[in-house]
Parts: sequence; structure tokens; C-alpha cells
Amino acid sequence: MLHGNAGQASDRLYAMSSFSNEDSVFILEYPGYGNRKGIPSKETFDRAAKEAYLLLRETYPHIPVCVVAESIGSGPASSLASLSHTPDKFVLIVPFDRLSSVAHDHFPSFLVSLLLRDNWDNVEAFSHYKGPVELFGAESDRIIPVKHAKALAAAIPSSKLVIIDGDHNEWSYEGRVKIRNP
Repeated sequence: MLHGNAGQASDRLYAMSSFSNEDSVFILEYPGYGNRKGIPSKETFDRAAKEAYLLLRETYPHIPVCVVAESIGSGPASSLASLSHTPDKFVLIVPFDRLSSVAHDHFPSFLVSLLLRDNWDNVEAFSHYKGPVELFGAESDRIIPVKHAKALAAAIPSSKLVIIDGDHNEWSYEGRVKIRNP
């Protein structure tokens, strides 16, 4: 699991109730978060996601790997869709299509072009992926409006979009999201 922007991996225990009791869950810590050394950036997050994924594939070569991500984590998670041995499944919760599109919802265009250094393009990242993708958009999301999950779903033919009640950080409430691998 690749978590969202605020907090750290150890703060993600709330997500555990969304997983099956039969699945093992690895929650990645980003460089510069928690106790992990490093500088937060698109490059370091993508590299950390790739290293963790490849480690899981090497350690458990015969077990299907489902990559789960929430919010900003959908960016580095999506970068894994271009690997030669892709994840068996993706589950993206309150995801975006392009980070710049979300930024444009909140800031004037000239500020976005000046300040946004790292821009994940999840539409492009999934352009050749053929496996299953489950997307969960939150109807009342004010951080990443649900239109971004809808746009991403429209761009990924193999995706299944589920719109859930609530705001951005309420996806784990009351079993709104159920994650099953595969």
C-alpha cells in the first residue's frame, strides 16, 4: 500500500479493516516520511515504490501482488504499471488522473505552472496496462474531486469505478472500500 500525503505509514492502521484477513499487507514508507531518510519527490517516491514492489516479487514469486494506493500514493503506484512484470491488480482510492489537473482545481493556472515541480500523469502511466484496476472515488471529496477518479476510469478500459459516500479521508469508514487480492 502506498499511502497519502499527510502522516506516515504507521498512521495507516485505519486502512487494515478494508483488506481481507487472508492478505498480507506491506505499507510503504516514503523517503523523508516517518523514520525513512531521504528527500520527498516524485523521483524518490517512484523509486521507493519500484524497489518495494520488486522486493515483494522476488521474495514471494508465486503470490499475486495487488498494489493499493490512496490519494497522492496513486502517482507512484501508477508508475508500476509500466514495468515488464506488472502488478496483478491495482486498487486506487481517491486517485487523480493528473496531479496538475487537481492543482488547477485549487490554484490559479499561473501558480500551478510556476510551483508544481512533480506532476504524476496516471492516465499516461496506465496507457498500456491491461490488468484489473479498481478505482474508488469519494462523492464529496474536496481534496481530489471525484471528477478526477472518473477521468482516470474513462482512460483505463480495464478499470472498474466505484463511487463511495463521503469525503477524501473517509474512504475507510464503515467498510466503504473492500480490497481483495486478486
